[in-house]
Amino acid sequence: ENQGRGGEPLGIFADDDLCDVDGAAASNLLFMPFWTWQMSYMKSELSGLRPLETTGGGFDVGLNHSPPSSQGGGGPARVVNHAYASDEYRKIRMTYYDAGDKVQVFNSLWYPDPKYDLPVLGIDLLAFGRKKYLTVVDFQPIHGTEDEHAAPYERLLGPIREKYPTLQGSMTDRFYDSNRHFSSETLFGRFEDEGVVAEEVWPAFRRSVEAHVGLVRGTEPDGSSAAMVRTLRGQRAYDRYSAKRDPAHALFSRIFGKEWADGYVYDFLFDLSGGPEE
Repeated sequence: ENQGRGGEPLGIFADDDLCDVDGAAASNLLFMPFWTWQMSYMKSELSGLRPLETTGGGFDVGLNHSPPSSQGGGGPARVVNHAYASDEYRKIRMTYYDAGDKVQVFNSLWYPDPKYDLPVLGIDLLAFGRKKYLTVVDFQPIHGTEDEHAAPYERLLGPIREKYPTLQGSMTDRFYDSNRHFSSETLFGRFEDEGVVAEEVWPAFRRSVEAHVGLVRGTEPDGSSAAMVRTLRGQRAYDRYSAKRDPAHALFSRIFGKEWADGYVYDFLFDLSGGPEE
């Protein structure tokens, strides 16, 4: 069996954590099939897959439970994080936030290795109260000349988007400028029917992951210093932009405190961001 950090199996939770915070079976974790499929796909399809440290600002962010003092009327919650690298990807991070039926979140971000000047694959799946759902999947451009960087790759997402009507919505600019680091073919959906998760989000997610891995594999690598510096400059710009706007910071500041949230967002989620601006 593949082993993860410290030699434990590459699963989402330790054996004694296989119940969600409401005491139900792990199968009630809405997005667990997405996590499980992605883990299996990465193991079978990526070369040289290896775990990375799950630390941020000196904190271990691998698995954290909300302290009782932070729960108030919201009930318990926990967040689990994994990170990996492979020959194709500099970093693939995976996050599952579980607050029972109140909130379920699966988030993943795939950064190509710097020898591939390609968009990052971003995945955000959220459920609130098992009544409202939000899905965002995109090949996110990393350079300022968005049209130049996005256009060649949007043709891969377009046919996927066309298949799933619920995922053809338009983003608002509440947290992010939809014209920066997002493509014109973003799979975006807000809906209230949980059936859409299985009927549309599930196949769209898998096809998007497969398409992105296929894109990386089909791209001629450029290991020159100039090319890799350019790619890392783009990934750094993406991280800086995203870290300043990610709503996870406010959420985790309330739960674990600002110091933990700073380390988590700036050192783990977006490790090229350079830290919070003073």
